[in-house]
Amino acid sequence: MHADSVAFASVGHQTVTWDRPSAECPVEVALAAISGRWATLVLRDLMHGPRSFTTLRAGLPSLSAKVLTERLESLVAQGLVSCTRSPGFPTRTTYAVTEKGLLLKPLLVQLYRTGEALLHEVADH
Repeated sequence: MHADSVAFASVGHQTVTWDRPSAECPVEVALAAISGRWATLVLRDLMHGPRSFTTLRAGLPSLSAKVLTERLESLVAQGLVSCTRSPGFPTRTTYAVTEKGLLLKPLLVQLYRTGEALLHEVADH
């Protein structure tokens, strides 16, 4: 194995060469799915159930409407979130995590736990 590579053989992943990330690398695919400012928080809120744009915006008051729109469009384009518009006036738009998006839940939970542990480690020193 190359000195700059890490093998994830125990979990069935390919060897990842850190100086040359591959689009086929499962780790890179997962990281790309949650990349982008606010993406993890939008996904976190949607993991609790379908939400309207207004509800998402209210839950993330520092997030601008423009960035929320961009993030939702990206998550929909990746197939991680669905967008349903109701007929009638006013039109109601609902966003929900898809089955594909639900695959990210364990990753988001573990990122939270890791971040929490790192914060406590910093606070203890």
